[in-house]
Order: sequence, then C-alpha cells, then structure tokens
Amino acid sequence: AFDFAHCGYTLCTLDSGADHADLTDEYAAIPEEMRRVARVFGKDVLREVDEAEFYAKLKAAREAAGDRAVLRAMHFFDENRRVQQQVQALERDDFEGFLAGVRDSGRSSWMLLQNVVPAGSREHQQMALALAACEKQLAGRGACRIHGGGFAGTIIAFVEKAETHEYISRMSEVFGAEHVYKLSIRQEGACRVEF
Repeated sequence: AFDFAHCGYTLCTLDSGADHADLTDEYAAIPEEMRRVARVFGKDVLREVDEAEFYAKLKAAREAAGDRAVLRAMHFFDENRRVQQQVQALERDDFEGFLAGVRDSGRSSWMLLQNVVPAGSREHQQMALALAACEKQLAGRGACRIHGGGFAGTIIAFVEKAETHEYISRMSEVFGAEHVYKLSIRQEGACRVEF
C-alpha cells in the first residue's frame, strides 16, 4: 500500500503507437532464451539457478546459450532483486529511491532484456523514441520505463506534479493527445463498479 496521490508525482502512460502484430516470436524468445541459460546449469527455469554460479560460469553460458540469452538472464537476476528494493523503498516512504529503481529497471530492460526495439527494426522504433522523448522532457527528474512485455504499446512515467501539464503537452505534440494518459491509483484498489 502506498499513497501515490501525495508523493509529488503524477503517474502517466504514453502509448507509443507501435503495433503488437507480428511480435509473437519476439515475446516467445525471452522466456525461451532464459530457459536455454537455465539448461546450462541443469535446471528448467532461471529462478532455479544460483546467481553466483551463473556468474562463475558466464563463459560456458555464453557459449551454450548465446550473448543475448546471457544478457537477458542478467536482467532477470537484477530485476528480481530490484523489485524487492523498490518495495522496501516504498515501505520506507523513500519515493526517490523507488524512482531510482524505476530508472534502473528501464535501463536494464532496454540494454539487457532488449525488449524495446524488435530485432531488425530500423525505420519504426516507436518505443525507443517514446522513451527518449520522455527522458529528455523529464530532464533527470521523475522516471520512465517500458510498461508490460515491451516492443510495442506503452511506457509509464512518473512526472513531477508541477511539470505534468508541460509533459502532457510536449508528448501530445509528438505522439498525439489521444496517446497520453494521466492516471491515478485508488486507495481501495480494484473494485466492482455498477451503473
């Protein structure tokens, strides 16, 4: 439980306009490559692999599974730890610490998990453009990262309340007002709404 309404930031999403069509192979490759790394260690899934052993046998993992699979495994280990750190930051009411985790997670998704640009895409890189435009607008304040499985769809951004109008205006100029959303999280969470 965390009171996002009083943290000083607005939660926004930005729909990049990228289409999810023809991305099945991209999405399927992520868990398959992680399983390939796990098999190097005689395991079925990465969560069963000891992280220290993984790093001790990095060369063997690269040779057997390939560099991208190893990079994705690195993201897996770091991201699981990062989630716990972000939860702890929120429990301490350390929103800046939480945002640092969001930024680290986003960089890791882009560099290690590699779920921002579909393989071979040169002309259309909407997710990368959305992240770059968002980071430029935030100028080191707040945070943004890819949201969901990646490659297409949306990014999530934590924008300082005082900068929200400007952020929405700038992102709307580039991506269209119908693609920029200001969200709020209810304290009561999910509930049934009847009309």
